[in-house]
Amino acid sequence: MRKRGTSLLALALTTGLATMADPVASRAEPVPALVATAESGDAAAVKRAIGAGAPLEARDGRGRTALLAATHANRVETARLLIEAGADVNARDHIQDSPYLYAGARGHLQILRMTLAHGADLASTNRFGGTALIPAAERGHVETVRTLIEAGVDVDHVNDLGWTALLEAIILGDGGARHVAIVDLLVKAGADAGLADRDGVTPLQHARQRGYARIAAILEQAGAR
Repeated sequence: MRKRGTSLLALALTTGLATMADPVASRAEPVPALVATAESGDAAAVKRAIGAGAPLEARDGRGRTALLAATHANRVETARLLIEAGADVNARDHIQDSPYLYAGARGHLQILRMTLAHGADLASTNRFGGTALIPAAERGHVETVRTLIEAGVDVDHVNDLGWTALLEAIILGDGGARHVAIVDLLVKAGADAGLADRDGVTPLQHARQRGYARIAAILEQAGAR
C-alpha cells in the first residue's frame, strides 16, 4: 500500500512542478473574449460572437478554448452553441484536459453526451494516463460511467498508476451505493475482475480489505479471487 501511495504522491508532485515550471502556463495573457463569455454562461453573447466570426479555438493563458471553459463551468447551453458551431471537443489545455475528458471526469453528463455525438476521442487519456471512464468511476458518477461504457470506452484500460476503472472505483471510492452500482456496471460490461494492481492486489482483495461487502459479492459472483 505504501508503494502505491508513494507513486500517486510522486506523480502529483511531478505534475505540479511541471506546471509551475512551464513559462507558457505562468505567463499573464489576456483572456479571449469568447472564452470568458462562454465560461460566464452568456449564451446570447456567445451566439453573437460566433455569428461575428470569433475564433472558436482561441485559447487563454491556461490553454483553454471557449468550449473547455464552458465545460469547466458546466455551461450546457454555451457548450452546445460552440459544439454545433464546430468547436473541437478534443482540444487540450496545458494539463491535457479536453472538453470530452473533463466532462467525463466531472460527471457533466449533458456536455459529455454532446462531445460523444461530435467526435470525442474515446481512446484519449488525461495527464495520469487514464481514459474518461477511470475518474468517472472513482468519483461515483454512475450515469456517466454507464454512458461511457455504452459509447465503447475500454473498460480495462490501465492508467499510469497501474489502476483500471474497477480498481479506482474500489480503492478511491467509498464503498457506498454509487460505487456499488459502478462496480456492477463495469463487471457486467466485461471488466476483468481479476486484473490486479502493480502490487498484485486484485479488486476483490481491495474490496475485502476495506470491508466493502456488497462490492466483494459482485466480484465473487463474477468469479473473481
